[in-house]
Amino acid sequence: MLFFYIRHGDPVYNPNQLTPLGERQAEAVAKRLSRYGIDKIYSSPSNRAVQTAKPTCEILKKEMSLLDFSDEALAYQEFTILQENGRKEWVFAAKEIRRLFLDESVRKLGLEWYNHPAFAGTRYKEGMERIGAASDKLFAELGYEHIPGSGSYKAVRPNNDRIALFAHGGFGRAFMSHLLDIPYPMFSTHFELAHTGMTVVEFRDEGGIAIPNVLTYGSDSHIYKEGLPTFHYNRIHF
Repeated sequence: MLFFYIRHGDPVYNPNQLTPLGERQAEAVAKRLSRYGIDKIYSSPSNRAVQTAKPTCEILKKEMSLLDFSDEALAYQEFTILQENGRKEWVFAAKEIRRLFLDESVRKLGLEWYNHPAFAGTRYKEGMERIGAASDKLFAELGYEHIPGSGSYKAVRPNNDRIALFAHGGFGRAFMSHLLDIPYPMFSTHFELAHTGMTVVEFRDEGGIAIPNVLTYGSDSHIYKEGLPTFHYNRIHF
C-alpha cells in the first residue's frame, strides 16, 4: 500500500478557503496524483483541505471521505500555547518550546515526552492519544494494524491500494509522528511541509509485518512542473 499525505494549498485562514494560488496548487497536485491513480481519497473536513482534494476527486472521478479527527481546528486546541500578547502559537513554532523539545530531559522520554514536568497542565498527551487512536483505526481499516511503539504494523490484509489524505501542516506533525513512532518533539522540530507538499509512505508486507518506509517527504515537484512559485512556510523561496 502507498499512503499519500498532502497538505492543503495556499490558504486564507479567515474565511477558511484557498487563495487563487492555492487553487492552482491543488490543480497541480491533482495532475500528479492522476498520473498513476488513487483508490481512496480522504480529507479533513476543513474547507481549505476539501478544496485542495476536490480537483483530484474530479479528475479521478472519486468521492472523498471526510475524517473528522484530521481537522486542524482540533489539533490547534491541543498543540498551541498562549503567548504573553494573548495570541496562541503552535508549540513547534514557539522558540521556548522548540528549545525545550531538543533538551535531553525531553528526548529521553521518547514517545511519552508529554509526561515531562514542563508540560504539566497542557493538552499534548490528550492530543497525541486522540490522533493516535483515530489513526490506528484508519490504518486497521486499510489492512494494517499498528504495533504501538515498534515503528511497524501487522499486515493483516496486505494490498497495493493507493490512499490519499488531504489535511494540514499542524495536524500532520502529530499524525506522522504517531504513524512512524517518531517522538513528536523530534519530528515537529525538524520536518516541515510546504503547501500541497506530498509525503508518500510505503507499507510493504515483509512476512506479515509492514515497516512504514517514507519514499518522499513534502515533495513539491508538481509545483515546479506547473511553473508555480515555491514559498515554504510562508517565508522562504527556493
